Amino acid sequence: MTILEKTSSIAHTAVQSVFDKEKINYIEAGALYGIVLQGRHNVAVLSTLYNHAKDPELKTLIKESIDNLTETTIKQCEDLLKAGGAELPSTRFPIRALEDHVDIPVSARLSDEENAIYVANIAKGAQLAILNSLHNCYQPEIAQTLKGILDDSMDWNYRLLQLMLNRGWLPHMAKVHH
Repeated sequence: MTILEKTSSIAHTAVQSVFDKEKINYIEAGALYGIVLQGRHNVAVLSTLYNHAKDPELKTLIKESIDNLTETTIKQCEDLLKAGGAELPSTRFPIRALEDHVDIPVSARLSDEENAIYVANIAKGAQLAILNSLHNCYQPEIAQTLKGILDDSMDWNYRLLQLMLNRGWLPHMAKVHH
C-alpha cells in the first residue's frame, strides 16, 4: 500500500465514523440482545460457582469474570442497544451474594476442578458469541466495542488456563502413537 492509499484509507475511516451514523441493524441488535441476555444468565451461574469454589485464586478469577468482564460487557452492549433505539431485554435471574465461605456438603459441592472447567466452558461460549457478533457487524463503533471485549476475555481466559494447568485440572489425553 502506498502512502497516498494509506492516507486515503485513514481519511475515509475518519469521515465514515463522523458522518456515517446508521441505525443499528437487526443482525447487530439481535446479537447485542443475545449477549446481554446470556451475560445476565452467566452472572447468576458464575455467582453460584464462586460460592462453590474453595481455591482462592479460582475465586479471584471468577469474581474478576463477573465484575470486570461480564458486567462490563452487559453495560457496553446495553449502551449500544440504547443508542440504536432498541429495547433492553428483561430477565428475572437471581442476584446472588458472593460469599467467602458457604457450608455445602461435599456430596453436593462442585470440586474446584469441575468448577474451573465449567467456568472455562462458559467463557468459551461467550467468546464465540462475541466473535460471531463481531463478524456480522457493520458499524465501526459496535465492532470496536466487541473487539475490546473479546481481547479482554482472551487475556482473562489465558490466566484461567494457566491456573488450571498449574493445579492439574486440565483433562489428560492419552498420546497417540503412530
